[in-house]
Amino acid sequence: MKETLKETVYDRLGERVWRATCANGLRLMVVPKPGFFKNYAFFATDYGSMDMRFSLNGVWQETPAGVAHYLEHKMFDTAEGNALQELAKLGAEPNAFTSDAITGYYFESTEHFEESLRILLSFVSVPYFTEESVAKEQGIIGQEIRMIEDDPHWQVYSNLLQGLYRSHPARIPVAGSVASIAEITARTLYDCHRAFYDPSNMALCVVGNVDPAEILAIANDVLPPTAGNTIGRDWGAEETAEAATPLVEAAMEVSLPLFLCGYKCGSVPDGEENLRRDLTGNMACDILFGESSPLYHRLYKEGLINGAFGGSYGILPGISFIAAGGESPDPQKVHQAIAEEARRLSRDGIGEELYQQTRRATYGSMLRGLNSFENIAVNLTEAAFRGCDYFRFPEIFASITKEDVARFLEEHLCPERASLSVIHPKAES
Repeated sequence: MKETLKETVYDRLGERVWRATCANGLRLMVVPKPGFFKNYAFFATDYGSMDMRFSLNGVWQETPAGVAHYLEHKMFDTAEGNALQELAKLGAEPNAFTSDAITGYYFESTEHFEESLRILLSFVSVPYFTEESVAKEQGIIGQEIRMIEDDPHWQVYSNLLQGLYRSHPARIPVAGSVASIAEITARTLYDCHRAFYDPSNMALCVVGNVDPAEILAIANDVLPPTAGNTIGRDWGAEETAEAATPLVEAAMEVSLPLFLCGYKCGSVPDGEENLRRDLTGNMACDILFGESSPLYHRLYKEGLINGAFGGSYGILPGISFIAAGGESPDPQKVHQAIAEEARRLSRDGIGEELYQQTRRATYGSMLRGLNSFENIAVNLTEAAFRGCDYFRFPEIFASITKEDVARFLEEHLCPERASLSVIHPKAES
């Protein structure tokens, strides 16, 4: 089968994207940037920390927490040495990350881009582990986990997810625990790589002054020619609308109480509705407690929040939620004020001036994000995995009304959906 590159032009954004679906199922996206010296490549798999239970060849497998993150660490190992070092020799700046839903490998460079791209595609698609190297990594990742667990900002977020969810794997830390990673073997990593690092479960997005046909040729030359097996996923029992518990508290070394207010918002279907809900939910957050909102100014004036306060709406496979917080001498009072303001906006409606001001600010922020090659690549890739086109955001944004935003607040910011996570200062001994 001969792949065809198809160009889509986005007049509102002044952008264009060349796309192709390769014979092996890889989703390829190239965003040309004529006249730029820097190029950026993002190679990602639709596999994150949540994917602990999956089926391969009809057989269900359960893996320990933290495998996706562990695998990301080990993927840079090659039979010849280390891919990070090889890319650095070519002047590239590589890195990787694992989230709840995806794992991404990327680099940017101003020279030797095609050669660096071949290295990226090769080391990500061809795993190389030994039992000795996997065991050695346990100490490194275990130390990383202990450092994260000592971070109050990480702890307040982790506790919030456990307050919101009863069984969904988003409540489990991305890196797992020291105990869970001790169960990981080289065979575990090979099995997960075979399941999730198949080209049909992956996407490649390149942004820069490149030839789309050349990028397609490199992908076809380096990656396997055909797709592997289809995988099934299981994220646990379906969650109810109600939060698991209204309050989660802990004590750590903080000077002021650290808090996050959360609201459980339910699952969001794939497709364009996914992007529409994301835009609606985040605009609702900006109107409710964003820096230009009346609530933000009142809480700031009363000394209940400081400049660190903020929040957003997030979507993951099977779930979505609002989280907002920062530091406060009285987290409960802030939590109550957010709930009361949401009820007021739902009851009285959103003022036209506030709505238009928020729309302009939100849209402007999204446009500024297009100045970053990394933001473009990651957003296009995540949207592709969810079955939508991120560059369609201007049209979708224009269709969202005040009533849509007010309805979102009314539906989701309910007491039974709420959980509050607080890290209190440790009492002096």
